[in-house]
Amino acid sequence: MNMTLTNLLSAEAIENAIKDCEAPGSFGYKKFFQLIGLTKKSPEEVREVFRYLDDNNSGFIEESELKFFLQRFVPGARVLTDNEIKNLMSGSDGNSDGKIGVDEFQRMVLS
Repeated sequence: MNMTLTNLLSAEAIENAIKDCEAPGSFGYKKFFQLIGLTKKSPEEVREVFRYLDDNNSGFIEESELKFFLQRFVPGARVLTDNEIKNLMSGSDGNSDGKIGVDEFQRMVLS
């Protein structure tokens, strides 16, 4: 995929959002999505970011991929804690299948 996240989001906003949740346990997905500017994007742009975050191109973001969620934005960023992964999953996995689909992701970001 040729797209990078900075095609859609400002590198400065991403950097600030990563800094904001540097401490383990400080990641909150709602605040993170606001800080990177994703909440102001169109549904199609949110879908593009989802496709970028879907590391294995399965059409879903699985729980195992969420551990490295921040690293998809900035290589070298910390991994999410188990609790942060659970919160992110519970906030997005509407059908409780253990993975986040593109519609679930879009709902989570834009709600």
